[in-house]
Order: sequence, then C-alpha cells, then structure tokens
Amino acid sequence: MNTRTLLTAGLLMLGSCGVMSQSPKPGTLLVLNKNDNTLSFVDADALKVVKTIPVGEGSHELAVSADGKLAYAPNYATKTHGHSLSVIDVVAQKEIRRVELSPLLRPHGVEERDGKVYFISELTRTVARYDYASDTLNWITGTGQDGGHMVVLTPDGKWIYTANRSSNTVSAIEIGETGSPGKIFQIATGSRPEGIDISPDGKELWVGNTGDGSIDIIDVSSNRIKQRLTVGKVPIRIKFTPDGKRVLVSDNGAAELLVIDAQKREVIKRLKAEGSPVGLLVTPDGKRAFIARSGANLISVVDLGTLDFVGDIRTGNNPDGMAWVK
Repeated sequence: MNTRTLLTAGLLMLGSCGVMSQSPKPGTLLVLNKNDNTLSFVDADALKVVKTIPVGEGSHELAVSADGKLAYAPNYATKTHGHSLSVIDVVAQKEIRRVELSPLLRPHGVEERDGKVYFISELTRTVARYDYASDTLNWITGTGQDGGHMVVLTPDGKWIYTANRSSNTVSAIEIGETGSPGKIFQIATGSRPEGIDISPDGKELWVGNTGDGSIDIIDVSSNRIKQRLTVGKVPIRIKFTPDGKRVLVSDNGAAELLVIDAQKREVIKRLKAEGSPVGLLVTPDGKRAFIARSGANLISVVDLGTLDFVGDIRTGNNPDGMAWVK
C-alpha cells in the first residue's frame, strides 16, 4: 500500500439513519467491556450501571459527540481482524449503525470532532475519518508506521497524532481537505509508545512509552521531543486535567495511577490500582477521574481534590475505553 495515497476503495456510501432529538442525561459514564462485547451506561452519581447493550466484537476505545447524542466504538475484534465501527444512540441506548470499514482492519484509537470520527487502522497503517451525516469515509491517509494504536486531535482540529507501538514513533499528521492528505512528520520516541494526550492549550503532547517506563513530552509547534521523564513501568494511558495543571497516568506494570504536576514534571501521588489499570477518563469539570481496572472488572473513581479513591463501579468483563456524556 502506498501510505500517502488516499484509499479510494475505502470510501463507503452506507445510507443514512436518524438519531433521536432528545438530550441524553448529563453525567452519564459510558464504559466498553472488551470481553463481553458490550457497552455499559453508568450513573456517575450513584456509581451504578443502569443499562448494558451489545456492540461489535472487541471494542477497546470510545468517543462521544459534543452534544452527547452519539457514541462511536471501533470494533478491533479478538479472534479475527475487526473492520467495523459501532454507532450508538446514547439517548435510545442502542446501536443504530454498524459501519463497514473494509479494507481498513483492526480499527482502534478514536476521536470525534464536529460530527466527524477519526480512527486508526492498525493493520493497514492508516488514519481515516468517518462522517456521520453523509455516512462516508471521506478522508484516509497512511502513516507508514507499524502498530498504530492510540490517536489524539489538537484542540484546533488541524492535526492528529498517532502512537505507533511497533515503530517506536509518533506520527504528526496534518488533516487535509476531503480527499487530500496533508503533511506527515515522524517523531522518534521511547520504546513502544501507546498512551497519548495533548495539553488543553495545544502546546504539549505527552506520550507514554510502555516498553521503558518513560514519558516523552513533545513540543507541538516543532514536533520535537523537549523532555523525557522516567515515571514507572508501563505508562499505558495518559490524560490531562482540563486546567492543564496535572497529568494522570495509568501504569499497567506497577498497577498504579500516577498523578504528575505538569509544570514541575514531578509525580506528586501514586495510588495503588490492582487489577490491570488501563483506560482513563477525567470529567470536564476536573473534579473526578475514572480508571478502568480491567482485570478486576471495576472502574475506580478518583477525587481530584483529595487525590484519593472514593468509590468503585462493578462493570462487565474487562472494561477499558470510556466516554463522558456532558
């Protein structure tokens, strides 16, 4: 595959499907249960699952629209190479569309912006964009890198970054117009980069290197690493707080949740989180965080004022990706 060529074979016209006009309940946490192939709706105040619905096979990551009405889950699959995207009506609490993505295989990390859904295809080394309104894949470009797993958009929506585990790189990709790839830069990182997030002001990209326990801090303006921190064992997910002052890291190897002072570059708290901690979510008000303890079938709740655990949510089998309904 020519990784800089738009995959015209992947442009799909799939027919439209309406979405309910009511507003979803704010303060709902959405949780993907990887081994059950389900999505749970959680009352984040009561800390209880209120409903669980089926989705595609092996969905790992989740994104929700700004109005909270639609959620999107790429179906990575387990026994086969997944090639679909589940679209969920959050109000009706059901999957309303299964988007066929072939020839794009093993879709994973996902971000939504203005009705457009960006995801990475791990096996075809590409990043693609699905437009809900037109029900098409209307932008695809190659990274040329192996093991692309997680993605993040810049706040202005002009660039997307992918963490490429097997190539030990991060790809910085300019989002071109429909049908046109933009510029691509490859940034060498530590070993097996995976967790990735961008600061709220769009100036820094933090990347967790799961192979050597480090975090690379990338200057977005130059796409160069300006600092490398050694923080733990397997920093598999990273999330900034909304004010940009702290960075949360789930360390799967040490079974810990790390809290880092973003300015001082120092770990200020380590919370023990047994049970294979992976997925992370910070609420928009910056008051709470949720960490998926996949091996324990739990979501643990963190008070970001006290930096302590304040509750648990019993979920389905192997919870991971989460999204928040504002």
